[in-house]
Amino acid sequence: MEIIYDDNEVEKVFNDFEMMKRKKGAEITRKIKNRYDILVAAINFMEYLNITPGKPHALQQNRKGQYAVSVDKNKRLIIEPITDNNDLSPKALEKCEKVIIKGVIDYHGGKETTYIP
Repeated sequence: MEIIYDDNEVEKVFNDFEMMKRKKGAEITRKIKNRYDILVAAINFMEYLNITPGKPHALQQNRKGQYAVSVDKNKRLIIEPITDNNDLSPKALEKCEKVIIKGVIDYHGGKETTYIP
């Protein structure tokens, strides 16, 4: 899977897991890296959705078109698949070989807290 990043800050953190570990902690970094490694190894986004731990699920409202993957109780890795015409049908996700990593957030409780970047 080809990975691109939402911005330079997200890219910087995801390209240096040692820095992430120092800044965010070993346990959360281990879980994020696990989800990331599975994403990189997946042939397409549908395969990723079917094999990754963390209960991946489609988001709604202002994050429609994005997916969340649990990394701990409330923190989610946010991924946006890149498809033709923003088509999120299973067939389109089987063809999707490029995603944008948006970051790691907690969107629970009616507000959004950003952990990465």
